[in-house]
Amino acid sequence: MQGHIVMKQRSATFSPTQDFIYNPPAAAHGAKRILVKPNLGYPVGPPVTVSMGVLQQILVGLRSIAPQAEILIVEGVCSPVSLNEIVGKHGLYKILDSNMQLLDADELDCIEYENKHHSPVRFKSMWAPKLLTEVDCRITVGTFKRTILKDEPLISASLKNLYGLFPRAKYKARSANSRGQLHRPSVPGILQDVYGCIGHLFDSAIVDADLRFVSKDWKPDRGDVIACGKVFWGNCPIAVDRLACETIGEGIGYLGAIEASEIYRTP
Repeated sequence: MQGHIVMKQRSATFSPTQDFIYNPPAAAHGAKRILVKPNLGYPVGPPVTVSMGVLQQILVGLRSIAPQAEILIVEGVCSPVSLNEIVGKHGLYKILDSNMQLLDADELDCIEYENKHHSPVRFKSMWAPKLLTEVDCRITVGTFKRTILKDEPLISASLKNLYGLFPRAKYKARSANSRGQLHRPSVPGILQDVYGCIGHLFDSAIVDADLRFVSKDWKPDRGDVIACGKVFWGNCPIAVDRLACETIGEGIGYLGAIEASEIYRTP
């Protein structure tokens, strides 16, 4: 069984995890360089981070239509543990071929991305890797997590996953291990800026919801694990995250504000 939603030329679909076969976006076909940003920023396994089974299916799908492409796996950690140690623990290196490379987002050259939203919540521009402008296709691979911030539920999926691309040196607050500046005035508000600056650049989004994570507080790596058995994907992070929320039974929250914005309404 598959579900489907279409919104102003943006589409999303889902399937049971065991039936998931990734259909890459048009931008990946024949691409020379592809950027994949998976949620792997914590030294904790699924559903805090993306499962290697789902990520492998994505890489297999990409390699099938872009056999010569350089595939760059880019992540920025939210932990004192190094990226190499984290992904080694997760088993990432076992599923990479010789033309796939892991890059630490915190070590990449960054440039300013103008916020295309007509009314930014906080940031008129945001710094993120220049690499986003140097690839042919950009893909975000998130998990499905619900935390509680300021007594309100917050859904983290393919859009929130992009937090890991922003340099900690610039966006840290009290802790050097996180990006505390991106929590002020609120994460739902900053996610609107994230979409306006870099989210709209992404050609594909996937949400690994084989297992879903539910926290009783703000902690994104400590909570309950609930079986869900689904993978969501499509050509836009907002459409994919909306379908995941509606299918699983969560509110769409900040997604509605982004959908109402000028940048989202423009095809």
